[in-house]
Amino acid sequence: MAFASGYFKTSYAADLDVVETRTRWFGLILLLAGLTVLPFFASPFLLDLANQVFLALIGAVALMMLTGFAGQISLGHAGFLAAGAFTSGILFKEFNLPFWITLPASGLVGGILGVVFGLPSLRLKGLYLALSTLALHFIVIYAGSEYETKRGFSTGIVLDPPKFGNLVLEDPSAWYFVLLVFGLAVVTFAVNLARSRTGRAWMAIRDRDIAAAAFGIKVARYKLYAFVFSSILTSVAGSLFAYYRGFVSVEAFSLFLSIQYIAMVIIGGLGSILGAVLGTIFVVLLPYAIDGTVDIFSIPSRWTTYMFAVKQSCFGLVMILFLVLEPTGLVGVWRRMRDYFILWPFKYKTLGG
Repeated sequence: MAFASGYFKTSYAADLDVVETRTRWFGLILLLAGLTVLPFFASPFLLDLANQVFLALIGAVALMMLTGFAGQISLGHAGFLAAGAFTSGILFKEFNLPFWITLPASGLVGGILGVVFGLPSLRLKGLYLALSTLALHFIVIYAGSEYETKRGFSTGIVLDPPKFGNLVLEDPSAWYFVLLVFGLAVVTFAVNLARSRTGRAWMAIRDRDIAAAAFGIKVARYKLYAFVFSSILTSVAGSLFAYYRGFVSVEAFSLFLSIQYIAMVIIGGLGSILGAVLGTIFVVLLPYAIDGTVDIFSIPSRWTTYMFAVKQSCFGLVMILFLVLEPTGLVGVWRRMRDYFILWPFKYKTLGG
């Protein structure tokens, strides 16, 4: 008599399922129900944290598709965020355009920048490509700084809350549902894109670009697709960030922000949308966890001046630890835990009589 543990896919239809088992369907429904009722019980501080996670998640998924799936390294992520934010700010301030026009306009500007700065990816790889994308950051920040100076916006560009008829989007609870919808839509789209012809082409290019070209994949075309898709999504995230905060300033888009997004995809686990989600939650909440630790242990106030340096050091240390000890990131930890419970009480699949 044969025994087997775990679950197996026995058809192409089963292999195409995004949610594969009833248990996962139940867990997904439970999660969505929890996210829906959260604003009715959460404090304003927790709501702001959740909104920060949703905002960062959009940019993290965009970077994951570019770096984790297509294998194109980018250090200019903060530049794309700034481009989207400043596009919305300038269009609102100079032309008084509404949210439903400035948001897609930001995505359009991001797409154009994606084409311009994605072209070097056709000839450059690795460190050289990273440096070319880093140039984008400094160019956008310089342009934004010049605009602020010449227009006299020393403290940044102030934006009014988005309006939809008589509805004004300024309450954190209302923002929560808007950002939740954006976040779920982006994650759902990215999951399906990764399983599509384009996503498979990106993964083939990431693993072996020469072999991918030999199999007929248009390497240059798909690399450019990756940059354009990522830059559009990131610029939209920048626009949402500007409206959520109510102002745009170059100080909000430092190079450290790019490092944070790189930390999200590395800590979460490269090549996984779930990794982008887990990495975003971890990186966004880490500074607040450090602040909470300081409060719990009553660290003297004279040491709190070093907290910014401590937080930066923690990001670097955590990235190093994950690269050395857990290269697959948080998603690798999750998969091992999931497999353990799927196979429990067996330590391995047992086939035999």
